[in-house]
Amino acid sequence: MKRNNARRLLRLSIILLFLPAVLFSQEKQADKILFVGNSFTYFWNMPQMVEAMAKDQGVKLQTSQSTVGGSNLEQHWKKEKETNSRNMLENESWDYVVLQDHSMSTIDAPERFTTYATKLIELVKEKDATPLLSMTWAYDSNPLMQETIGNSYIKLGKETGVNVVPVGTIFMQAQKARPDLKMYFDDKHPSSDGSYLVALIYYKYLTGKSVKDIPNRLKTTDSDGDMLYLNFVLPETGAFLRQLVEDFDMESFKETH
Repeated sequence: MKRNNARRLLRLSIILLFLPAVLFSQEKQADKILFVGNSFTYFWNMPQMVEAMAKDQGVKLQTSQSTVGGSNLEQHWKKEKETNSRNMLENESWDYVVLQDHSMSTIDAPERFTTYATKLIELVKEKDATPLLSMTWAYDSNPLMQETIGNSYIKLGKETGVNVVPVGTIFMQAQKARPDLKMYFDDKHPSSDGSYLVALIYYKYLTGKSVKDIPNRLKTTDSDGDMLYLNFVLPETGAFLRQLVEDFDMESFKETH
């Protein structure tokens, strides 16, 4: 009997010894997101805003970016214009890779858009990550661009079996519903409000969670541990943008056609 009790105690001790390691290994690690693109992605710290939104809501997301102003996906594929996307894809592990082409690619170079977006999609899949296509938006001076942009991204998504993040669609909805808001920094780049909207779209798309409680002020910390504010929106502006994203049927764009 004493021997049996001793064995039970030994088994219990072993279980208790290894239980913290097991629980730690089962704890969900942060999803790693790589944003590949140009200034349409990096304006006003958009990738960092997505991570800040997640952290504020207790969600684990880790965002990184490979962005060069004015670059297109051909240059990212060919390692031109000082892009580092191929190296990051080949040498690092990612959960999602967001691909955003030049804002005029679908209009001025549709074959280039299809060819090099497809090459990058195939590489991302080879690396066991999930590729996403980031639909861009029309210029302030020419809203009619959006039809071609949107149709091109959706068509490519269907052909490659990749979901499209409807950034451009929602951006243009905001512009139409609230023309009084300054959604553009210039004729094409997003304002701070515009980038806040884009970050909201990605947060909801990637997590599936509500954006209702996302704060109007987004913050992080710098390398010294000091507070760093990434973005401010007016309370009424934040409420409108969050409702717009909350009410949008994001699931319809998550279905691979």
